[in-house]
Amino acid sequence: MRRDQFVKSLCGLVLAGGLAPAARAAANLKVMIPANPGGGWDTTGRALGKALQDSGAAATVTFDNKGGAAGALGLAQFLNAAKGDPNALMVMGAVMIGGLITSKSPLKLEQATPIARLTTEYNVFVLPENSPFKTMKDVVEQLKKDPASIKWGGGSRGSTEHIAAAMIAQDAGVDPAKINYVAFRGGGEAVAAILGGNVSVGGSGYSEFQQYIDSGKMKAVGVTAAERLKGINVPTLKELGINVEIGNWRGVYGAPGISAEQRKAVVDMIVKATAHKSWTDALEKNGWTPALLTGDTFAQFVDRDSAALRQTMTRAGMVS
Repeated sequence: MRRDQFVKSLCGLVLAGGLAPAARAAANLKVMIPANPGGGWDTTGRALGKALQDSGAAATVTFDNKGGAAGALGLAQFLNAAKGDPNALMVMGAVMIGGLITSKSPLKLEQATPIARLTTEYNVFVLPENSPFKTMKDVVEQLKKDPASIKWGGGSRGSTEHIAAAMIAQDAGVDPAKINYVAFRGGGEAVAAILGGNVSVGGSGYSEFQQYIDSGKMKAVGVTAAERLKGINVPTLKELGINVEIGNWRGVYGAPGISAEQRKAVVDMIVKATAHKSWTDALEKNGWTPALLTGDTFAQFVDRDSAALRQTMTRAGMVS
């Protein structure tokens, strides 16, 4: 084959999308993190970005943090600015769904494109170093006496730690509407409030509190898992006689209006990244449970989880 014929054939393959994935240029991805730096979504998004680059699935990854309203502000920006962009991703999870339910937001997650669930993480409740309480049972006993005296600190309204606090109150026979819950825009703010003794009890993923638990500046008193977390000597709420179990999953969505082929390409990138050592190291470091679901299977999971969260929140008096 003459050189000019070869070049024409190669160009035809590129235009037709016929080159093998390894021969195509790696993507330059933009990741919306709808939260302030320092929290679970931020940690997840940046760990995924590193794995995308380390695995060769992406050439570059840039991040945009837009915190507030349980992710709704970031979601609004993503829906408006990323339409049809196959290189745009947004980190999200159960917290965003809970926030949209509690705020009765007109925003629709369905406008974006479901790509993959990545992890599940259970919440740990912690006490400040100088807390007058020693155990979660102490907290619950005071909650029964005076619900307003227990100041719960955690993520935005509708977060899994907010829902868990309401469920704990309900299990203790306390009106969930009476809990004193202080919502923070990001994990860094919540940590500062706990360390400063500005809240009675804080809740979040174990990875966000681990260094402070290890140093003795926080005391872990209960986790929302069904069983004790591997390598973590903290009782489950159920062990303590509190019938509460709830997990916090995180995932990614693609931009509105991308094609089925573009969606598949993004899913393939995520699958490649999550198989890389960079990602498995992040799972171990942060105590995340791998929970990969992709494409339509992930979309169906989101529909089911949304319905279940709404039902739980309604029973707990968080929504009407």
